[in-house]
Amino acid sequence: MKVSVFGSGYVGLVAGACFAESGNEVICVDIDEKKIEKLNNGIIPIYEPGLEEMIKRNVRQRRLIFTTDMEQAVKSSLFNFIAVGTPPDEDGSADLKHVLAVAKTIGTHMEEFKVIVDKSTVPVGTAEKVRETIKSVLLERGAELEFDVVSNPEFLREGAAINDFMQPDRVVIGTDNPRTTALMNELYSPYMKTKDRLIAMDIKSAEMTKYAANSMLAAKISFMNEISLLCEKVGANVDMVRIGIGTDNRIGPSFLFPGIGYGGSCFPKDVQALIRTGNENQCKMDLLQAVEQVNNNQKHHLLDLIEEEYGSDLNGKTFATWGLAFKPQTDDMREAPSRVIIDGLLAKGARIVASDPAAIETARVIWQDQIEYQEYYYDALVDADALLILTEWNDFRRPDFNRIKDLLKHPVVFDGRNIYDPQKMRSLGFKYFSIGRPNGQ
Repeated sequence: MKVSVFGSGYVGLVAGACFAESGNEVICVDIDEKKIEKLNNGIIPIYEPGLEEMIKRNVRQRRLIFTTDMEQAVKSSLFNFIAVGTPPDEDGSADLKHVLAVAKTIGTHMEEFKVIVDKSTVPVGTAEKVRETIKSVLLERGAELEFDVVSNPEFLREGAAINDFMQPDRVVIGTDNPRTTALMNELYSPYMKTKDRLIAMDIKSAEMTKYAANSMLAAKISFMNEISLLCEKVGANVDMVRIGIGTDNRIGPSFLFPGIGYGGSCFPKDVQALIRTGNENQCKMDLLQAVEQVNNNQKHHLLDLIEEEYGSDLNGKTFATWGLAFKPQTDDMREAPSRVIIDGLLAKGARIVASDPAAIETARVIWQDQIEYQEYYYDALVDADALLILTEWNDFRRPDFNRIKDLLKHPVVFDGRNIYDPQKMRSLGFKYFSIGRPNGQ
């Protein structure tokens, strides 16, 4: 089948590569000429395991091309996927200008029936706005052409996006047209080999599903983070509490790991957008407002532990940080807890030496020479007063603890991801701080 994907960011590149991997002819189109030039030269602008190899393989097989030619992309494909960014406005609502700009482009160049698919994360009612935009352009052209608009939200986890697309838990299709449902079912059939996971529903319900799913996951994280703070106060161990409640089938074990807050491009933005949608419809989202507040507070918790240990003046103190990305297997630092923590330490006069397997170049854009960087993570430890674990990369889970002690000025670890065992750390002579577990000596 012939597919065009508008927007060559995270969602667009993953979707385009995975559609091509199943034998479809795919055009990825973007207005950013430099990005398209890099893609055509084999330079992938994001870090996602397996993506670079998949893109290069499908480019070689001529199933995947990158272009800035919007007209070609519209005319060549039955399916036109909109996968452009929807950054939050100052009030938390999703900015739809890029989505509607693509809709206008499609309306300008289409000459026959098209299926326009909203893949971007968009608020309820966006499909109708896309439909009206295209109708308006066609009316100006004096063209009577049939088209359908579909909501097809993405549920990709950064770091596992290829697997999530190729072996999805579910594919949600929002459309009121049975013919279009059949076409979307055919497009996604290669990913349904073992089980039919395609769920067809009305458009507004599909649009709501994406926001509701991410907000539910964010709520679980904030709940456990708040429980972890209470565990610290009463002397309970949040690890034991997590196991105790996670074995309840009604709750499940996923997203119950406490830490320093959620980040990334999805959870913060989607929670804010759903709060805004509620306000616009006179439905106050009290729970989600609390979820967001708890998360903002949790990003400062490690700073509070550091201040309790060293005081508010950190001049002359050096902190090594292992991890910068908001989660492992990505270089994404959008809304990352590391940004709040490092900014807070810098404001108190501290020196920061940071290491991350993927996000150092992203960090250089943010802080430039305000902090120091080390590709080899042990090098970040030299003469540091303490080590901070800010991202739970596998690289950091089984280190040489004796080497850490030798390199640090003092054997102090602030573990924002709870990846080490407190008893073991103390038996090795570390002063160890973590989240929701007995801290200090």
